[in-house]
Amino acid sequence: MKSLLLAGLAVATLLSGTLTGARADERREEWREHPRIVKAVRELEDAIHYMEAAPHDFGGHKAAAIAASREAVRQLREAINYRAESEEHH
Repeated sequence: MKSLLLAGLAVATLLSGTLTGARADERREEWREHPRIVKAVRELEDAIHYMEAAPHDFGGHKAAAIAASREAVRQLREAINYRAESEEHH
C-alpha cells in the first residue's frame, strides 16, 4: 500500500504544473516503458522515508545518504522526462 502511495505521489509530482495533455501523455508513456527505473525511484523514496524516521544516524552517514538518495531520485526523474521532452521537439 505504501509503495502504491509513493508511486502515486511520484507520478503526481511528475505531472504537476502546466503540462499539456499530449506532453503529460508522453511523460506517462516514458514512465510505463521504464518500470525498473520507476521501481528504483519508489525504492529510493521508501529508503529516504525509512532513514528520516530512524532514531539513529547510521554511523554519521544518515544525512549524506538521504541527500544522495534524493539526488538520485531527481536524476532518474530527469532522465525519463528528458526522453519525453526531447521527442516532442522532433
